[in-house]
Amino acid sequence: MSRKRVIIITGLSGSGKTSAARALEDEGFFVVDNLPLALLPQFLDLAEQGVRFTDDLAVVIDVRNRDFLAEYQATLETVREGGYALEVYFFDAADEVLIRRYSETRRRHPLALSEGLAQSIGEERNLLAGLRDLATVLIDSSWFTPNQLRAKVVQTARGRDGILPLEVKVQSFGYRYGISPGTDLVMDVRFLPNPHFVPDLRPLTGLDSAVSDYVLSQPTCRDFLERFRGLLGFLLPQYQKEGKSYLNIAIGCTGGRHRSVTVVEELRSWFADQGVTPQVLHRDISKG
Repeated sequence: MSRKRVIIITGLSGSGKTSAARALEDEGFFVVDNLPLALLPQFLDLAEQGVRFTDDLAVVIDVRNRDFLAEYQATLETVREGGYALEVYFFDAADEVLIRRYSETRRRHPLALSEGLAQSIGEERNLLAGLRDLATVLIDSSWFTPNQLRAKVVQTARGRDGILPLEVKVQSFGYRYGISPGTDLVMDVRFLPNPHFVPDLRPLTGLDSAVSDYVLSQPTCRDFLERFRGLLGFLLPQYQKEGKSYLNIAIGCTGGRHRSVTVVEELRSWFADQGVTPQVLHRDISKG
Protein backbone atom coordinates (compact mmCIF):
# COMPACT_ATOMS: atom_id res chain seq x y z
CA MET A 1 0.00 0.00 0.00
CA SER A 2 1.38 3.41 -0.94
CA ARG A 3 2.21 5.85 1.81
CA LYS A 4 -0.31 8.60 2.49
CA ARG A 5 -0.20 12.34 2.74
CA VAL A 6 -0.61 13.55 6.32
CA ILE A 7 -1.48 17.11 7.32
CA ILE A 8 -1.04 18.10 10.95
CA ILE A 9 -3.42 20.96 11.86
CA THR A 10 -2.15 22.86 14.88
CA GLY A 11 -1.78 26.38 16.25
CA LEU A 12 -3.42 28.85 18.60
CA SER A 13 -6.79 28.09 20.14
CA GLY A 14 -9.45 30.12 18.34
CA SER A 15 -7.33 30.62 15.23
CA GLY A 16 -9.45 28.51 12.87
CA LYS A 17 -8.25 24.92 13.28
CA THR A 18 -11.78 23.51 13.55
CA SER A 19 -12.88 25.38 10.43
CA ALA A 20 -9.81 24.08 8.62
CA ALA A 21 -10.53 20.51 9.68
CA ARG A 22 -14.11 20.77 8.43
CA ALA A 23 -12.96 22.23 5.13
CA LEU A 24 -10.53 19.35 4.58
CA GLU A 25 -13.14 16.80 5.61
CA ASP A 26 -15.49 18.22 2.98
CA GLU A 27 -12.65 17.82 0.48
CA GLY A 28 -12.43 14.11 1.19
CA PHE A 29 -9.72 14.03 3.85
CA PHE A 30 -10.05 11.55 6.70
CA VAL A 31 -9.90 13.92 9.71
CA VAL A 32 -9.21 13.08 13.35
CA ASP A 33 -9.55 15.79 16.00
CA ASN A 34 -7.48 16.00 19.20
CA LEU A 35 -5.58 12.76 18.66
CA PRO A 36 -2.91 12.19 21.34
CA LEU A 37 0.32 12.72 19.43
CA ALA A 38 1.91 9.59 20.85
CA LEU A 39 -0.79 7.57 19.06
CA LEU A 40 -0.16 9.15 15.66
CA PRO A 41 2.34 6.53 14.39
CA GLN A 42 0.05 3.70 15.53
CA PHE A 43 -2.94 5.41 13.95
CA LEU A 44 -1.10 5.68 10.64
CA ASP A 45 0.03 2.08 10.85
CA LEU A 46 -3.61 0.99 10.88
CA ALA A 47 -3.64 1.79 7.18
CA GLU A 48 -0.87 -0.78 6.70
CA GLN A 49 -2.96 -3.37 8.52
CA GLY A 50 -5.89 -3.22 6.16
CA VAL A 51 -7.98 -0.40 7.65
CA ARG A 52 -9.24 1.57 4.66
CA PHE A 53 -8.78 5.34 4.85
CA THR A 54 -8.97 7.88 2.08
CA ASP A 55 -5.68 8.80 0.44
CA ASP A 56 -5.35 12.00 2.48
CA LEU A 57 -5.31 12.28 6.26
CA ALA A 58 -5.56 15.34 8.50
CA VAL A 59 -5.00 15.30 12.25
CA VAL A 60 -5.79 18.16 14.64
CA ILE A 61 -3.27 18.31 17.51
CA ASP A 62 -2.97 21.22 19.95
CA VAL A 63 -2.58 22.21 23.60
CA ARG A 64 -5.76 20.42 24.60
CA ASN A 65 -3.36 17.47 24.70
CA ARG A 66 -0.52 18.84 26.84
CA ASP A 67 1.81 15.87 26.39
CA PHE A 68 2.47 16.62 22.74
CA LEU A 69 4.50 19.73 23.62
CA ALA A 70 7.29 17.57 25.02
CA GLU A 71 7.33 14.95 22.28
CA TYR A 72 6.20 16.48 18.98
CA GLN A 73 9.66 16.68 17.40
CA ALA A 74 10.45 13.01 17.95
CA THR A 75 7.00 11.85 16.89
CA LEU A 76 6.93 13.94 13.72
CA GLU A 77 10.37 12.63 12.81
CA THR A 78 9.11 9.06 13.33
CA VAL A 79 6.25 9.77 10.93
CA ARG A 80 8.61 11.20 8.33
CA GLU A 81 10.97 8.25 8.66
CA GLY A 82 7.96 6.03 8.02
CA GLY A 83 7.77 7.53 4.56
CA TYR A 84 4.64 9.60 5.02
CA ALA A 85 4.30 12.90 3.17
CA LEU A 86 4.02 15.08 6.28
CA GLU A 87 2.89 18.72 6.28
CA VAL A 88 2.31 20.94 9.32
CA TYR A 89 -0.33 23.67 8.98
CA PHE A 90 0.06 26.19 11.81
CA PHE A 91 -2.89 28.51 12.40
CA ASP A 92 -2.34 31.84 14.09
CA ALA A 93 -4.17 35.11 14.69
CA ALA A 94 -3.45 38.44 16.36
CA ASP A 95 -4.03 38.49 20.11
CA GLU A 96 -6.77 41.09 19.85
CA VAL A 97 -8.58 38.95 17.26
CA LEU A 98 -8.39 35.87 19.49
CA ILE A 99 -9.65 37.83 22.48
CA ARG A 100 -12.60 39.13 20.44
CA ARG A 101 -13.47 35.63 19.23
CA TYR A 102 -13.44 34.24 22.76
CA SER A 103 -15.60 37.14 23.91
CA GLU A 104 -18.11 36.46 21.14
CA THR A 105 -18.31 32.70 21.72
CA ARG A 106 -17.83 32.80 25.51
CA ARG A 107 -15.65 29.73 25.27
CA ARG A 108 -13.06 28.86 27.88
CA HIS A 109 -9.43 28.95 26.83
CA PRO A 110 -7.83 25.48 27.22
CA LEU A 111 -5.05 26.89 29.42
CA ALA A 112 -7.40 29.16 31.42
CA LEU A 113 -4.70 30.85 33.50
CA SER A 114 -5.88 32.74 36.56
CA GLU A 115 -4.27 35.94 35.24
CA GLY A 116 -6.83 36.13 32.45
CA LEU A 117 -7.41 35.45 28.75
CA ALA A 118 -4.60 37.64 27.39
CA GLN A 119 -2.06 35.87 29.59
CA SER A 120 -3.46 32.47 28.57
CA ILE A 121 -3.03 33.34 24.90
CA GLY A 122 0.50 34.60 25.55
CA GLU A 123 1.45 31.40 27.36
CA GLU A 124 -0.01 29.26 24.59
CA ARG A 125 1.94 31.27 22.01
CA ASN A 126 5.16 30.66 23.96
CA LEU A 127 4.45 26.94 24.27
CA LEU A 128 3.82 26.59 20.54
CA ALA A 129 6.73 28.75 19.34
CA GLY A 130 8.93 25.77 18.46
CA LEU A 131 6.16 24.02 16.55
CA ARG A 132 5.40 27.22 14.67
CA ASP A 133 9.00 27.29 13.46
CA LEU A 134 8.56 23.77 12.05
CA ALA A 135 5.41 24.61 10.11
CA THR A 136 5.39 24.03 6.38
CA VAL A 137 2.34 26.31 6.03
CA LEU A 138 1.50 29.31 8.23
CA ILE A 139 -2.05 30.69 8.02
CA ASP A 140 -2.91 33.86 9.92
CA SER A 141 -6.69 33.84 10.14
CA SER A 142 -6.85 37.45 11.38
CA TRP A 143 -7.27 38.45 7.77
CA PHE A 144 -10.04 36.07 6.77
CA THR A 145 -13.78 35.72 7.00
CA PRO A 146 -14.88 32.10 7.64
CA ASN A 147 -15.54 31.55 3.94
CA GLN A 148 -12.20 33.07 2.98
CA LEU A 149 -10.40 30.87 5.50
CA ARG A 150 -12.08 27.78 4.11
CA ALA A 151 -11.10 28.75 0.57
CA LYS A 152 -7.51 29.41 1.67
CA VAL A 153 -7.21 26.01 3.35
CA VAL A 154 -8.64 24.15 0.37
CA GLN A 155 -6.48 26.07 -2.11
CA THR A 156 -3.38 25.38 -0.05
CA ALA A 157 -4.14 21.70 0.40
CA ARG A 158 -5.09 21.07 -3.21
CA GLY A 159 -2.71 23.46 -4.94
CA ARG A 160 0.69 22.23 -3.79
CA ASP A 161 1.74 20.47 -6.97
CA GLY A 162 3.90 23.46 -7.85
CA ILE A 163 5.24 26.66 -6.31
CA LEU A 164 2.46 28.63 -4.68
CA PRO A 165 2.26 32.29 -5.59
CA LEU A 166 3.65 34.61 -2.96
CA GLU A 167 0.85 35.74 -0.66
CA VAL A 168 1.42 39.30 0.57
CA LYS A 169 -0.21 40.74 3.66
CA VAL A 170 0.25 44.40 4.53
CA GLN A 171 -0.94 45.91 7.79
CA SER A 172 -0.75 49.28 9.44
CA PHE A 173 -0.22 49.38 13.18
CA GLY A 174 0.58 51.69 16.07
CA TYR A 175 3.84 51.19 17.94
CA ARG A 176 2.10 52.06 21.19
CA TYR A 177 0.14 48.80 20.79
CA GLY A 178 3.08 46.61 19.79
CA ILE A 179 4.09 44.69 16.67
CA SER A 180 1.99 41.68 15.65
CA PRO A 181 3.67 38.26 15.98
CA GLY A 182 4.67 36.64 12.73
CA THR A 183 5.62 39.86 10.95
CA ASP A 184 8.39 39.35 8.38
CA LEU A 185 9.20 42.91 7.40
CA VAL A 186 8.62 46.00 9.58
CA MET A 187 8.91 49.60 8.43
CA ASP A 188 8.75 52.52 10.85
CA VAL A 189 7.24 55.68 9.30
CA ARG A 190 7.25 57.79 12.45
CA PHE A 191 9.83 60.02 10.74
CA LEU A 192 7.04 61.51 8.59
CA PRO A 193 5.20 64.67 9.73
CA ASN A 194 2.36 63.60 12.00
CA PRO A 195 -1.23 64.66 11.07
CA HIS A 196 -2.17 64.11 14.70
CA PHE A 197 -0.76 67.57 15.45
CA VAL A 198 -2.92 69.23 12.80
CA PRO A 199 -6.24 69.96 14.58
CA ASP A 200 -8.43 69.51 11.51
CA LEU A 201 -6.78 66.17 10.66
CA ARG A 202 -6.52 64.65 14.13
CA PRO A 203 -10.02 63.06 14.19
CA LEU A 204 -9.60 61.66 10.67
CA THR A 205 -7.61 58.61 9.48
CA GLY A 206 -5.35 57.77 6.58
CA LEU A 207 -8.41 56.56 4.68
CA ASP A 208 -9.59 60.17 4.46
CA SER A 209 -8.26 62.12 1.48
CA ALA A 210 -7.35 65.13 3.61
CA VAL A 211 -4.95 63.04 5.69
CA SER A 212 -3.50 61.07 2.78
CA ASP A 213 -3.00 64.27 0.74
CA TYR A 214 -1.18 65.82 3.69
CA VAL A 215 1.12 62.84 4.19
CA LEU A 216 1.80 62.20 0.50
CA SER A 217 2.48 65.89 -0.19
CA GLN A 218 5.62 65.72 1.95
CA PRO A 219 8.78 65.37 -0.20
CA THR A 220 10.22 63.02 2.43
CA CYS A 221 7.25 60.70 2.04
CA ARG A 222 7.46 60.62 -1.75
CA ASP A 223 11.19 59.89 -1.56
CA PHE A 224 10.62 57.14 1.01
CA LEU A 225 7.90 55.47 -1.05
CA GLU A 226 10.08 55.43 -4.15
CA ARG A 227 12.95 53.81 -2.24
CA PHE A 228 10.76 51.33 -0.36
CA ARG A 229 8.92 50.22 -3.49
CA GLY A 230 12.30 49.65 -5.10
CA LEU A 231 13.34 47.47 -2.16
CA LEU A 232 10.12 45.47 -2.35
CA GLY A 233 10.54 45.05 -6.08
CA PHE A 234 13.90 43.44 -5.38
CA LEU A 235 12.76 41.33 -2.43
CA LEU A 236 9.56 39.75 -3.77
CA PRO A 237 11.17 37.58 -6.48
CA GLN A 238 13.99 36.65 -4.09
CA TYR A 239 11.52 35.38 -1.50
CA GLN A 240 9.68 33.39 -4.16
CA LYS A 241 12.93 31.92 -5.44
CA GLU A 242 13.66 30.62 -1.95
CA GLY A 243 10.24 28.96 -1.78
CA LYS A 244 8.57 31.41 0.60
CA SER A 245 4.80 31.32 0.09
CA TYR A 246 3.80 34.29 2.26
CA LEU A 247 5.18 37.69 3.27
CA ASN A 248 3.77 39.71 6.17
CA ILE A 249 4.65 43.41 5.98
CA ALA A 250 3.87 45.82 8.81
CA ILE A 251 4.00 49.61 8.50
CA GLY A 252 4.00 51.38 11.85
CA CYS A 253 3.47 54.89 13.14
CA THR A 254 2.72 56.09 16.65
CA GLY A 255 -1.01 55.37 16.86
CA GLY A 256 -1.65 53.40 13.67
CA ARG A 257 -4.31 55.83 12.37
CA HIS A 258 -2.71 58.34 10.00
CA ARG A 259 0.75 57.89 8.47
CA SER A 260 0.93 54.10 8.45
CA VAL A 261 -2.58 53.80 7.00
CA THR A 262 -1.74 56.23 4.20
CA VAL A 263 1.46 54.36 3.32
CA VAL A 264 -0.28 50.97 3.35
CA GLU A 265 -2.97 52.24 0.99
CA GLU A 266 -0.26 53.54 -1.36
CA LEU A 267 1.45 50.15 -1.23
CA ARG A 268 -1.87 48.46 -2.01
CA SER A 269 -2.01 50.34 -5.29
CA TRP A 270 1.63 49.59 -6.07
CA PHE A 271 1.23 45.87 -5.43
CA ALA A 272 -1.81 45.83 -7.73
CA ASP A 273 0.35 47.31 -10.49
CA GLN A 274 2.79 44.41 -9.94
CA GLY A 275 0.02 41.87 -10.42
CA VAL A 276 -0.21 41.10 -6.68
CA THR A 277 -3.45 41.50 -4.74
CA PRO A 278 -2.35 42.00 -1.13
CA GLN A 279 -4.49 41.37 1.92
CA VAL A 280 -4.69 44.65 3.83
CA LEU A 281 -5.45 45.17 7.51
CA HIS A 282 -5.51 48.47 9.38
CA ARG A 283 -5.09 46.93 12.80
CA ASP A 284 -5.29 49.98 15.05
CA ILE A 285 -7.22 52.46 12.96
CA SER A 286 -10.16 52.49 15.40
CA LYS A 287 -8.05 52.91 18.52
CA GLY A 288 -7.15 56.11 20.28
